[in-house]
Amino acid sequence: MRIIRYQTPNGEAAYGWVLEDQAGPIDGDIFGAYQRGELRFPLNELQLLAPVQPGKIICVGRNYAAHAAEHQAEVPQVPLIFLKPPSAVIAPGEAIMLPPQSKQVEHEAELAVVIGKRGRWIAPEEAKDHILGYTAANDVTARDLQMSDGQWTRGKGFDTFCPLGPWIETALDPTDVLITCHVNDEMRQMASTRDMVFAIPQLIAFISSVMTLEPGDLILTGTPAGVSPLNPGDEVRVHIEGIGELANPVIAAERA
Repeated sequence: MRIIRYQTPNGEAAYGWVLEDQAGPIDGDIFGAYQRGELRFPLNELQLLAPVQPGKIICVGRNYAAHAAEHQAEVPQVPLIFLKPPSAVIAPGEAIMLPPQSKQVEHEAELAVVIGKRGRWIAPEEAKDHILGYTAANDVTARDLQMSDGQWTRGKGFDTFCPLGPWIETALDPTDVLITCHVNDEMRQMASTRDMVFAIPQLIAFISSVMTLEPGDLILTGTPAGVSPLNPGDEVRVHIEGIGELANPVIAAERA
């Protein structure tokens, strides 16, 4: 099933579900008990929001060996994790804003795991029981600031640096799906999730040994090789096989 968040005519956010080009409402809690309503909205008439409002966003660095190599970095012996703030999340179609503090902002196409059930010390074989579904993400990064700071919070944490969407796919088998990223009409990234250093069950087990995972939390599972700079006027399109496409324009941010 594909789960969306959308804006209702009165300006409120609501969850819904999608079948082909039609959508219907969801009543209840997508992380608990809910009921699907009748399909009654054309999908292209809805304003999609980010499909989840995460409590925390846990990201995994250097989880594709080729991406580590393009930065002359070693593949970590255990998952390398860091956090992005929830304030970085934006919806499909919303603009990525290039901050004036950086001269090198880059895209990072990633498969994101949406946690559906609370857990701590989750065993790898139990990880699937804690997953609601999957969505596409773009771990936008101010590379120059990331490198100069050593710590990654500033380079990863600007507003608009975590596009998500277009929906949560609950039926995906994530073991071998193709991830691609296009900037305008040029392909920049392409790899399969089978190339991950640490598979999703390992990531969930490791992360949950550090912190409790809550419903709605996101795990960004790492990016393939091919990251490259973004410029005002670009459009970034992250496509994940079995999910769909997340597209966002790029603009220069203005000082407040």
